[in-house]
Amino acid sequence: MIELLDLHYHYRDGPRLSFADLSAPAGSTLLVRGSSGAGKSTLLALMAGLLTPTAGQVRVGGVDVGAMSPRQRDAWRGAHLGFVPQRLHLSAALSVADNLALPYVCAGESVQPARIAELLERLGLQGLAARRPHQLSVGQAQRVALARAVLRGPSLLLADEPTASLDDEAAAEALRLLTELAALSRATLVLATHDARVSQALPGAQLLQLNKAPT
Repeated sequence: MIELLDLHYHYRDGPRLSFADLSAPAGSTLLVRGSSGAGKSTLLALMAGLLTPTAGQVRVGGVDVGAMSPRQRDAWRGAHLGFVPQRLHLSAALSVADNLALPYVCAGESVQPARIAELLERLGLQGLAARRPHQLSVGQAQRVALARAVLRGPSLLLADEPTASLDDEAAAEALRLLTELAALSRATLVLATHDARVSQALPGAQLLQLNKAPT
């Protein structure tokens, strides 16, 4: 479950963002809608523990994310979080397979080649394991990022503008994969977007509408 309680974030010399109270049940899908500058990416960063609230709380599974120490947050993210950022941040120096091995390495765990191979096959990438990111199409790179996000079975899956640079066909495929992989992990899925196609594709999702902060 995700709960937002009297949540505020103030950028130094920048906008002062306030977020409505919210409760989203475990395993649900939440759409965070709003124009550019409304705070969508900020809210995802607060949910991920990458930012600390100025006031209020973000609670995930009963845990106050902002109250944890940096080390505790790192451990929590490794155990519970999958994140698909706007910029996919695949390492150009590594193959697809090695990019997918990174979550295990960062968590101090043994790499699971069978799990990596399983996800690559599920996402139609089984022939691309040895390629570098620059050898992938935009859609293929996004699927690699999705695979990396769900590799270790997160309970919370965050996606920031996952369809922003995609045509209609690729956007529909990305949303299908996100919802399918979230269901596979039994994860709560949070999508931040200003793309009306996402709302149309996920009519049953819970909606949080953000308004742009006054300047």
